[in-house]
Amino acid sequence: MSNNLLIVESENDKLFIERLKQEIATADFEVDTPICTISEYECLGGLSLTALENKLKTIKRDIEKKGLDKIGILIDADQEGIDARVQLVNQAIKSLDSELTISATNTWYPSALLDVQISCHVLNVNGSGELETLLKTIKSKDSNYADCLLAWQNCLAAKNKPIKTKDFDKFWLSVYLRYDGCANAEQKQAGRKCNLEASLKKDLWDFSHACLDDLTRYLRTFNPQH
Repeated sequence: MSNNLLIVESENDKLFIERLKQEIATADFEVDTPICTISEYECLGGLSLTALENKLKTIKRDIEKKGLDKIGILIDADQEGIDARVQLVNQAIKSLDSELTISATNTWYPSALLDVQISCHVLNVNGSGELETLLKTIKSKDSNYADCLLAWQNCLAAKNKPIKTKDFDKFWLSVYLRYDGCANAEQKQAGRKCNLEASLKKDLWDFSHACLDDLTRYLRTFNPQH
């Protein structure tokens, strides 16, 4: 059991990070229960300050009990961008230690009050987006079915019915998983065999993609030897 804990936003984030961790021999952390669960509708519009503060208050009770050394916070950039997400983390961290200031990603900040180091990383592609944006970027197989959604997106825009990039990426991913990533026989059990968890066991992603370099470097910093 590691003494380092990584907080993630969603169950899909947890699945992805645990799969990516297998590619990093020196990574030393456990992924905590996600901030947002399916039943927490507050997170549907994106991560809120309240949700993050509540999660950190829960973790605070475990710091001494579990003997935690490092706590990482991994959240999506969304459309707000990296700087705004760092500010969100900094606001929320005050619920743990009012003297602690988080001002940059991928940097460990010591809390003298809690005797623990805390950092954050913001998932992004070119400064914005979320996990689905990242997965769309590192897909390794042909995505003919999913890419045809671009025509649908353009059609909606022409009719003045634009769809948000966040929603489009989620739709793109679901089509990639089911139609580009699943055989016909698997599609008959799509709920079990064509979801993200199943896809992470297939050759559908390029885990050596340069887009993951920053995230991979961050995860390596959990190693006590770093």
